[in-house]
Amino acid sequence: MARLRDCLPRLMVTLRSLLFWSLVYCYCGLCASIHLLKLLWSIGKGPAQTFRRVAREHPPACLNDPSLGTHCYVRIKDSGLRFHYVAAGERGKPLMLLLHGFPEFWYSWRHQLREFKSEYRVVALDLRGCGETDAPIHQENYTLDCLITDIKDILDSLGYSKCVLIGHDWGGMIAWLIAICYPEMVMKLIVINFPHPNVFTEYILRHPAQLFKSSYYYFFQIPWFPEFMFSINDFKALKHLFTSHSTGIGRKGCQLTTEDLEAYIYVFSQPGALSGPINHYRNIFRSV
Repeated sequence: MARLRDCLPRLMVTLRSLLFWSLVYCYCGLCASIHLLKLLWSIGKGPAQTFRRVAREHPPACLNDPSLGTHCYVRIKDSGLRFHYVAAGERGKPLMLLLHGFPEFWYSWRHQLREFKSEYRVVALDLRGCGETDAPIHQENYTLDCLITDIKDILDSLGYSKCVLIGHDWGGMIAWLIAICYPEMVMKLIVINFPHPNVFTEYILRHPAQLFKSSYYYFFQIPWFPEFMFSINDFKALKHLFTSHSTGIGRKGCQLTTEDLEAYIYVFSQPGALSGPINHYRNIFRSV
């Protein structure tokens, strides 16, 4: 009996782990099936257009607008990765570091670069695997530990020990974790559209409705298929994210311009450009 009592806790942990991963992959399969049905439906409606994917060859002028700041690159010694960022404002001023979400890149912060450059050294970073920043091939290179270390190394490379840290969506998750792991690096923390990680984890486990709303987390666990879905029909799904009533910018007069939308399509139409951002999500359950 004593031996059984000793083994019981380990057995419970094993069973909980098996149940957790069974639920994850069953839900992944369900999400994939739903998206596959949508794909087959679109094929039936317009087969001539469904699989057309057009990679943009020339960047729109807005990506090289000098009023937004200067394009810079820095190579991190430990990881060997080259990071791209756009910086505005004088060197020596307090640093404001901007971390974008998905599916985005530095250009999402174009308004903030103009607005705050008089008071701060504003840096809009392309996260690992996004935009012009290097994108490692292997999924294991996108763990939360790697992403947190990236921000710490970037801060060191810029010559700062602390910053005003602002994150949106997935960048908000990273910003929370930076504040938790390295509070001395954060003068002020602003997080947009992402709750505290502990709150989010507890809430999603207790509220099934949120599980369905966050179904894309599970869909992104599937190899290559999410990238395919985003890119078919000339990146129609990507355009939908930015322009639809449910996920696009809602305020009148604030919608993306045609040139803005073309900037996003240009970046994500480059070969392999979707895999890096999606790989961020492919490690989330291991982190949880």
